[in-house]
Amino acid sequence: MGSFSMMHWVLVILVVVLLFGGGRISGLMGDVAKGIKSFKKGMEDDEDDLPKARPAAPAAKIESQRAPEQSAAGVTEDSKQV
Repeated sequence: MGSFSMMHWVLVILVVVLLFGGGRISGLMGDVAKGIKSFKKGMEDDEDDLPKARPAAPAAKIESQRAPEQSAAGVTEDSKQV
């Protein structure tokens, strides 16, 4: 089960060419090349559709208010003063 020798590869290629024909293989390779070109063009089109990167604006400062503290009984500090 070692690697194939050069003679094995020549025979395999000869059988493939005889089965499929030279024109059919070249046509298949042309179709593969067209598919790759189409894929690359589609990827470039997707990049053009993305919005242009703008410089990052500083983040807005969020003011927070402290929530009233609750005791174990669920009574807030504000309700105790009433």
